[in-house]
Amino acid sequence: MDTQRLILLFIFGFSVLMLWEAWEREHRPKPAPVAVTQPAVPTAPQGKAGPAPSVSALGQVTTSGSAEPGETIRVTTDLVIADIDTRGGSLKRLELLKHKDSNDPEKNFVLISPAHQYEAQSGLAGEGGPNHRSLWKAEPGPRTLAAGSDSVEVRLTAEGKDGVQVQKVYTFHRNSYVVDVALELKNGSGNAVNTYAYFQLTHDGKPEGNRNTVAETFGAQSFTGFSIYTEEHKYQKVHPSDLDKGKAEHVKEAKDGWLGLVQHYFVSAWIEPQGVLRDYVTEKRQDGTYAGRMLVPVTLAPGAATNVKVELYAGPQEKRRLETAAPGLDLVVDYGWLAIIAWPLFWLLEHLHSLTGNWGVAIILLTVLIKLIFFPLSAASYKSMAKMKLVTPRLTKIREMYGNDRNKMNQAMMELYKTEKINPLGGCFPILVQIPVFIALYWVLLAAIELRHAPFILWIHDLAALDPYFILPILMTVTMVLQTRMNPTPPDPVQAKVMQFMPFVFSIFFFFFPAGLVLYWLVNNILSIAQQWQIQRMFDRDKPAHAKR
Repeated sequence: MDTQRLILLFIFGFSVLMLWEAWEREHRPKPAPVAVTQPAVPTAPQGKAGPAPSVSALGQVTTSGSAEPGETIRVTTDLVIADIDTRGGSLKRLELLKHKDSNDPEKNFVLISPAHQYEAQSGLAGEGGPNHRSLWKAEPGPRTLAAGSDSVEVRLTAEGKDGVQVQKVYTFHRNSYVVDVALELKNGSGNAVNTYAYFQLTHDGKPEGNRNTVAETFGAQSFTGFSIYTEEHKYQKVHPSDLDKGKAEHVKEAKDGWLGLVQHYFVSAWIEPQGVLRDYVTEKRQDGTYAGRMLVPVTLAPGAATNVKVELYAGPQEKRRLETAAPGLDLVVDYGWLAIIAWPLFWLLEHLHSLTGNWGVAIILLTVLIKLIFFPLSAASYKSMAKMKLVTPRLTKIREMYGNDRNKMNQAMMELYKTEKINPLGGCFPILVQIPVFIALYWVLLAAIELRHAPFILWIHDLAALDPYFILPILMTVTMVLQTRMNPTPPDPVQAKVMQFMPFVFSIFFFFFPAGLVLYWLVNNILSIAQQWQIQRMFDRDKPAHAKR
């Protein structure tokens, strides 16, 4: 098997796998429609706080004046614009000021929004409340992060039916996507209260409506769903399709970890301090939406007070910020099954970017470094191909002599390879070694938000998207044609004809790859051509006499 056929086999198999994933996603059975009802609120367990309420334990809550609309409180910091609705005290909208919309670069990206019934809710479980459907009162105070100030606070108050007075406090910080959310509780009744403080994320389960991303175009699935991390069970995904079937499996109780809602490039996650018991619940609700919640048991003696404080990270999947926010939160960056290679690649790419200030230049430098690392293997491959090119006329002659006797033809070819000390598969191993690097870099360019909307030069404004004018794929095709012509011509005329059109077949796939990946492969091809030309030149100059026959 020669190098071109090996590359074709790789690209074809890789493409079939991704197209199959896309087909399976589009044709999997759709969940049966459900009647739309008012979302349920977790009910508080009676007596001692025990296991978290299950789906069957959810009940409806009725609050006085439930039809009365709430007030929208808008909070502005250096990174976000957040809308908090006093009807429920929920975070209903979160606009990221440093990230642009996928479809309209003139607009900011909105992470939490009513468009996907995406909310960050919190309160006390059960009909006693107050919960995410109660009417809260906003205390007066600043709503914009002032110059020279590190934080801005929003305080809401409400009282439950059982006499528990609650103050919900949102604290937004400068240069941070972490929001502190505290429930300050005081039992104003004469009875002990056993309940749960819950922190919940809701979503309709549908991915971001952008059909122009590379992931959607070429079938690479980006995960949209819940995720849970604990030290014992590590990172667990909860797919909406599993919730549809009632087969979602994940850790239910722990003293560490977080619960998040993941989508391409962005994540929201409730983070509880280490050592505090919490329960994790995910479900499909009666209104067809999905909910994931973290519940913290609370026991209040008469007249007692306590404070339940968690953090909400809601922002981009930037590795440094994720690592700082919580252990394991950086695992939401999905680099596929070759993450062990992808992480070092991204680390190196990030350092090169810090030196150059341009992600495209960083990709070029990364390509050069990878080429240098694989130089000995590549040199061996090109030497093998150069030797094959020298003996091609003799192979053609053998094929003509023994065309009707395949055994004798193969025997004669093997004797020729042995005499000339040629390994016919010598050019394959270096390519096989580089295939995992290619796939890992593909996922890095798809998953790393640092490359989202990252410009290169001139017409390339987003290295994570398709080349808008397909200039890089066209140049890629030219280099592949040139490489094919530099390689030995197969003795079989039919095979030779196939190899002639092979670069054009390959190039089709690169029209669907992100510009950054095409840039990597284009530079790699240019370097390979230079290396191959030099080695071929050396062999032509030092051609052994017996190879001229």
